[in-house]
Amino acid sequence: MANRKMVVIATHAYEDPERATIPFVMASAALPSETDAVVIHQTTGVNLAVKEYTKHVKAESFPPLQDLVRPFLDMGGRLMVCAPCIKSRGITEDELIEGAKIIAAAKVVAETTSADTTLVH
Repeated sequence: MANRKMVVIATHAYEDPERATIPFVMASAALPSETDAVVIHQTTGVNLAVKEYTKHVKAESFPPLQDLVRPFLDMGGRLMVCAPCIKSRGITEDELIEGAKIIAAAKVVAETTSADTTLVH
């Protein structure tokens, strides 16, 4: 059982590979310390939750993003995706990676207000 909670809001994708990668680096680092880690994707960041998308994202000096997302989920991390953001981009639920949960504003508020720490990238 996690003693703490960290939420990372990811707002970047291909246009800024470093800012797209850091949320998963930070959230993955939190999990071994018994911290519940949640990554919430908003704006262009929702693209990171699309199947096969992360294989095209690689920031210098970081592991390829595709090598971070699945292990994050397998270690118990949670991934949430902004419903209006995917709708405006024509992304359907079937296009999302397994484990991604579609949420709206009320859930974002609930996650961030219940967190010990919230980071925005």
